[in-house]
Amino acid sequence: MNRKQALKTMATGVAGAMALPTLARDPHHGPASLKGNIRHSVCQWCYSDMPLEKLCEEAKGMGITSIDLLNASQWSTAAKYGLTCAMAYANDWGLGRGFNNPADHTQLLKDYSANLPKAADAGLTNVICFSGNARGLSSAQGLENCARGLEPVLKVAARYNITVSMELLNSKVDHKDYQCDHTAWGVQLCEKLGSENFKLLYDIYHMQIMEGDVIATITKNIRYISHFHTGGVPGRHEIDETQELHYPAIMRAIVATGFKGFVAQEFIPSRGDNMKSLRESVLICDV
Repeated sequence: MNRKQALKTMATGVAGAMALPTLARDPHHGPASLKGNIRHSVCQWCYSDMPLEKLCEEAKGMGITSIDLLNASQWSTAAKYGLTCAMAYANDWGLGRGFNNPADHTQLLKDYSANLPKAADAGLTNVICFSGNARGLSSAQGLENCARGLEPVLKVAARYNITVSMELLNSKVDHKDYQCDHTAWGVQLCEKLGSENFKLLYDIYHMQIMEGDVIATITKNIRYISHFHTGGVPGRHEIDETQELHYPAIMRAIVATGFKGFVAQEFIPSRGDNMKSLRESVLICDV
């Protein structure tokens, strides 16, 4: 490709990106306009100033069918609106503590053993987990510790047909020292465990920061991925043409793999009309 051809290609791409928000900002678009190739969810914490019931009502009106990252006391609220929780909490420690610390394994097993049956009773199929921060652990030792702590949990998960999904997070900007910060490390853990009840939550925002090459990485490793989160880079705001990722292309690549799980919006709204931003982002991802 010469310089003239490259400029022509770039111009076409920019025109396409600029055309997209016209559709996305049409307030009349709702569930009837969704194509059905992507199963849409939204992370509750991004709208923590809104009552959960109100978020459920708004989300349902957009064609969203799940609210992500709810604890056991909140699952019934989503269910009341005909929504599931596609990625649920099974314990409440936060992100810095996790399965790489052997001292925490007993309590983690207790928490997951208590909440996995509740998740199954609620019709849920995915719960989240975290590696924890490295705190001086080598990559190899952290991997070994995680595997050892997860093995008994996955035996419980298998009984209840639940997938335990470890989230990939960036350690560069948001979660300093987090151990599961590259897809390759997460894939190694999946392969070591060898269980269909353990997969990865691929956070597109976090992995763009850590390693880029998002579409190729997703395509290569889709068998290890149970769920996706979105977010604009840089800043973790709206996922439109103002940031460096082109989400329609990423979503088309996900659909092309045959993935049947959920994609959850996890950007932090920044424009004042949070529900408008959410609706736009759902439409951007609805390829």
